Amino acid sequence: MTTVTHVTHEVFNQAEPLADTNLFRVNRPLRDALRALAPGFGGERLARLDALGAEMGSAAMQRHARLANAHSPVLHAHDRVGRRVDQVEFHASYHALMGAALRHGLHGTPWTGGPLAHVERAAGFMLFTEAEPSVLCPVSMTYAVTPALRANAALQAEWGPRLAARDYDERFVPGTAKRAVTMGMGMTEKQGGSDVRSNTTRAVYHGDDAWGRRYRITGHKWFMSAPMCDAFLVLAQAPGGLSCFFLPRHRPDGSVNAFFVQRLKHKLGNHANASSEVEFADASGWLVGEEGRGVPQILAMGALTRLDCALGTAGLMRQALSIALHHTAQRHAFGKPLVAQPLMKNVLADLALESEAATLLALRLALTVDRTENGAGGADAAHEQVMRRLLTPVAKFWVCKRGSHFGQEAMECLGGNGYVEAAGEGVMARIYRELPLNSIWEGAGNIMALDLQRALRGADVAPAIEHELRGARGAHEALDAAAARVLAAIDGGVPEAQSRILARDTALVLQAALLHRVSPPAVFEAFCGARLGAGSDVFGVLGSSVDVDPIIERAMPVEAA
Repeated sequence: MTTVTHVTHEVFNQAEPLADTNLFRVNRPLRDALRALAPGFGGERLARLDALGAEMGSAAMQRHARLANAHSPVLHAHDRVGRRVDQVEFHASYHALMGAALRHGLHGTPWTGGPLAHVERAAGFMLFTEAEPSVLCPVSMTYAVTPALRANAALQAEWGPRLAARDYDERFVPGTAKRAVTMGMGMTEKQGGSDVRSNTTRAVYHGDDAWGRRYRITGHKWFMSAPMCDAFLVLAQAPGGLSCFFLPRHRPDGSVNAFFVQRLKHKLGNHANASSEVEFADASGWLVGEEGRGVPQILAMGALTRLDCALGTAGLMRQALSIALHHTAQRHAFGKPLVAQPLMKNVLADLALESEAATLLALRLALTVDRTENGAGGADAAHEQVMRRLLTPVAKFWVCKRGSHFGQEAMECLGGNGYVEAAGEGVMARIYRELPLNSIWEGAGNIMALDLQRALRGADVAPAIEHELRGARGAHEALDAAAARVLAAIDGGVPEAQSRILARDTALVLQAALLHRVSPPAVFEAFCGARLGAGSDVFGVLGSSVDVDPIIERAMPVEAA
């Protein structure tokens, strides 16, 4: 029998995948930001980020990210003989990614790492996110839980060291039997969403033990991300009002807690992460803080996961930009590479401006966390507290809001190839599906705008912004005009319906000031002209006077000569 092979054409003019690239070495904006914003950041910290950048840019780690998303988690509610087990099975690549995240200290490690540990972790979180592995939800929550857990000294003493340990353990065994644990949270219920005060889950006092005041918790959570974490902070109604509780998967005696996974969410993206609906039927939980103080208690955790939303979006932006630049440098049309076409150059340069500005704003927020937690703010400690309160909603709102638009434009640079999933090999499509989550998770845009309103109630906000702008005043006419508008709005008060405008304008002004401090003049001037002067509403409309070539060259995912 003769086999006939039909050869109809040769495949050419297709870009090779971006792989085996050290993500840290090619990210000049991030490296410049660390140098300018965090004096003293160097030595071992830089070496660790270099190692992380090499690992997360490797083809091997990209394969893990693809497989973890292509093979979604599977819920096993019962075993083969009918016993309730409520366990979620993950692909081996998910565990490989989780192990890498903990090994690089992206979870609770910074709380024991001294000054600049939170900054290092923030830079690492952005680099890790570039692979779009969809596993960072439990990593983020494990990082964020420490400030809230401090309100129960016994739990913090026993669980705190495990939250910072780097030995990832995937087994479904009591957390007290592991060296390292992960933690999640459960706030949202069907009827309330962000209005957690309408929660109906109930907590009934059941005695005291070594972990403090123990309660029986009955109710549900409509969104419980990462249900295979070892423990969770949850909100429930106690006699004294809505309260925060520590709810482990296993009780102290080793028995499985009354924690029932009803189903896993079928989501737009974030496929490697198991988001679930759960019910509690007299589950054992321990009070964290005081009865009736559950919302501020758990928001101490939520404020830090909001930081990670901004960091994660900035990381995804950077990778989407890198893929677009890599593709357009190889793909030819109309006789020359796409990256050399005037219209494409305008788009790519504009994306580069947005990516760099997002990186700087997110890293500046991480710096406020580091300085306020480690007491390294010196004479500016009070200023850093104000900036932390202000920047958390501003960065979460604006960086995450821009993410989806950014992802769409970057995808267009690849044309139809960018839209193709290809069993997970279409990294750009995976990034695009992930970006809206960071805007929704931990409070969507309106919640952030309302949080900004609360942050403005102090008389110290306008002076803090003035302090941030001090080096950039007079550097660009559009920045001076925008800063005057922001300060006038803060002084005069802003109606609730206009809060988003103030959040946007505050973010843009602070981004411009950071670019002036960190970035080359070409980047700063183009950003001010486009975002604060023209107020462009789409990417790729930079003015004819903008020299786009140095902006694109700075953003290229290649190591500097």
